[in-house]
Amino acid sequence: MQSKHSSQQEVVLVIRSRAPLRISFAGGGTDVEPYPQQRGGVVLSATIDKYAYATLVPRQDGQIRVESLDYDIVAKYDASEKLPYDGELDLVKAVVRTLGAGNGLALFLHTDAPPGSGLGSSSAMVVALLGAFLRWLGKSLDDYTIARLAYRVERVELGVAGGWQDQFAATFGGFNLIEFLGSDIVVNPLRIKRATLNELQYRLLLCYTGKTRLSGRILDRQIAAYERNEEDVMAALDELKALTLAMKNALLQARLDDFGQLLHQGWLHKQRLAPGISNEHIESLYAAGRDAGAIGGKLLGAGGGGYLLFLCPFERRHHIAQALEEVGGQVVAFNFDLRGLQVWEVGGDDLQLTIGD
Repeated sequence: MQSKHSSQQEVVLVIRSRAPLRISFAGGGTDVEPYPQQRGGVVLSATIDKYAYATLVPRQDGQIRVESLDYDIVAKYDASEKLPYDGELDLVKAVVRTLGAGNGLALFLHTDAPPGSGLGSSSAMVVALLGAFLRWLGKSLDDYTIARLAYRVERVELGVAGGWQDQFAATFGGFNLIEFLGSDIVVNPLRIKRATLNELQYRLLLCYTGKTRLSGRILDRQIAAYERNEEDVMAALDELKALTLAMKNALLQARLDDFGQLLHQGWLHKQRLAPGISNEHIESLYAAGRDAGAIGGKLLGAGGGGYLLFLCPFERRHHIAQALEEVGGQVVAFNFDLRGLQVWEVGGDDLQLTIGD
């Protein structure tokens, strides 16, 4: 590690990483255990130009300093102690407890979407943290191993309810059909024509509902219903799986109107999985979008809040955006980003970061 010292501050080189957030078109819920182990799940997703960022600066004083822009928190810990899970920066603590903190480090974290947005921001942050830590520790892991490690940190070590897709989407990036076949997971990158991607980009509309949600409670209800073998929930998951494959085919064949109609069907099936997935505010926004001409849409993530996604006729997109904003929605611009986790080192005197006490 290179460093410069002054009487008050230490200037050091930094490691930076970012992992993309994702839009899940179909199959969400079929990646949540125990369904994929018992029946096999599948999701269709794409990453976008919204990211989770992590900056890591090594220290030599045995201290961990974490600044989170998302939670407006600056916290300090002793690197030699086992950090407690107490609701404050637990994702960071789980990564530290898994990989260690050496002689100390400083972290600066932020995401382009609020936690609980339905874009997989928490899992993307874990992936970004792992990328920075692994570079710092000099460890090179393949994408499958990083994604599985991110799942273990978030779902097993920390016990956060959720599925498998977010960690794999953030690590791999791009348009993928991800299959969960018992203990095997296969990421299938889709070779979609550039014209189809451009048209899909032009016709999709992303709308923030203005509210975030705690997805774990919704997922707990879904898991409990599945384990009770509730017939409607089992059937909905099976139908979501079949619909995901149909959406993949529609996308590859550039049948975007069909894709939009399937998006709507998927939303109807998803609402059968657990109470609380939708609510009056979400229904009013969705109805406004459909009444204004949207072919189909869905709520992203587990439900309860976050972002709505619509597939629009090209000539109606601006009318739909106006209708959504009139009932309290916030239309958000985005582009697809086909890259996954990226890690880089900031080098040179002109690119150094000053970290105070």
